[in-house]
Formats: sequence, structure tokens, C-alpha cells
Amino acid sequence: MRVNEIFYSVQGEGRYTGTPAVFVRLAGCNLKCSFCDTDHNPFVEMTEEDIVEKVCSFPANHVVITGGEPTLQLTASLVDMLHGKGLFVQIETNGSHPLPQGCHIDWVTCSPKSATVVLDAIDEIKVVYWGQDVSEWERFLVTEHRLQPLDTQDDVRNQEILQMTINYILAHPIWRLSLQTHKMINVR
Repeated sequence: MRVNEIFYSVQGEGRYTGTPAVFVRLAGCNLKCSFCDTDHNPFVEMTEEDIVEKVCSFPANHVVITGGEPTLQLTASLVDMLHGKGLFVQIETNGSHPLPQGCHIDWVTCSPKSATVVLDAIDEIKVVYWGQDVSEWERFLVTEHRLQPLDTQDDVRNQEILQMTINYILAHPIWRLSLQTHKMINVR
């Protein structure tokens, strides 16, 4: 597999914010979002066994498989191997590709970047928000709907977007606020 990086930190977004987690960032993405804040292109080739060994070198029992777009490479066998080590497996995906056949993920976070989401089961929808219409994502039957203010790298604009996000959530209480706390506390 093409692995961009594997690192240990705390989950900074969504339902599991603050949870110690091992992040497995797979390289590559099928979308080219102008606001993407991750350089997911560099990679090293690793076997599934190498990935599991590296993940198990950290003390956390929570693994986040992310990218880029992880479903372009994810395999059911990797997830099974991680479960075999007693680990909780979360995926962060844009939802544009299905999970591999027989892949049993414990928590699916879908951050849709296009109108086409093909996943059958999603636990959490997390929409990067800058004021656009997000009502189409409200129809998804998920455990949690989250809005995450777009980070523009401009403090003034970020404050405007944050206020818009809060106002939208107050008017549409199906949504919850998701902040990128890892950026706030300066961790990966």
C-alpha cells in the first residue's frame, strides 16, 4: 500500500475529538479540493503487515484510516488484521467510493466534497462549511451531522465563517459544531 504517513496523536475532529489515535494516512485522492490542507501525495510502499506492526507500536487502541481518499487502497484484510489486534477502526472518507467488500469499519466519518456519496452506512457526516447550502446532507440517516468551518488561513475570514457556521447550527439544530482542535492546540 502507498502510505503517506503513520503517526500518533489525538483525534482533532468529530465524534472522537480528544481520543488518542494512530493515524494511517494513505496516499492519493480522487478529488482536487481547493481547500485541502493535507499533502497526501508523498508515500512509501508498506505491506499490510508492516502497517499493523507500526500501528501496534503505539499505545492507543483507536486507529483512524484517512488520506487523501483511503477507500482507493483500503482492504478488508487490513481492517481484519487491525481488529485481530483488538483495535477500533475509524475511517475518514469523502464517500465517493464504496468500502471494500467485507470491510467492517467501526466508525465511518464521511466528509463529502461532491454531491455523489456512494456509501451504504455512515456514522457521521462532517461537512466543511463556508456558507454553502448543506441541506442535501441532512437527509442522510446518520448518528451525527457535523459542520466544520472552512480554514482559509485568514484569521478575519475564519472568524466570519465560524460565526456563519454557528448561526447555521443554531437555526438547524440537527447539526453539531466540529472544530479542528488539533490546529488550535498545535498538534498533528
